[in-house]
Amino acid sequence: QVQLVESGGGLVQPGGSLRLSCSASGTFFSINVMGWYRQAPGKQRELVAQIPMPSGGSTNYADSVKGRFTISRDSAKNRVYLQMNSLKPEDTAVYYCNADAKRAPLGSTFRSWGQGTQVTVSS
Repeated sequence: QVQLVESGGGLVQPGGSLRLSCSASGTFFSINVMGWYRQAPGKQRELVAQIPMPSGGSTNYADSVKGRFTISRDSAKNRVYLQMNSLKPEDTAVYYCNADAKRAPLGSTFRSWGQGTQVTVSS
């Protein structure tokens, strides 16, 4: 199991910035990918950004956040960050951290989710 703990959400005015953090812990062999999803009221959960772990590969962003959000990692700490700039009211949602991990070298991949952190963009 991978336990994910998010922090950094809150209320911010349009045009402002927030930085989300997510730390992974628990029993696993490796984490292959970590990322951020979001879910607004009445909408489906959607991918925001993801990044390969522990190194290399390329990041992936939703079109709606490209150029404004940046995902980064600290692999030594099994941690990912989401720097969110130029925030818009439509970015308001609960943001969830996720991790795709393996329990053994040749084992299957399983996905874990954090509890979510609220981001509200409003004047």
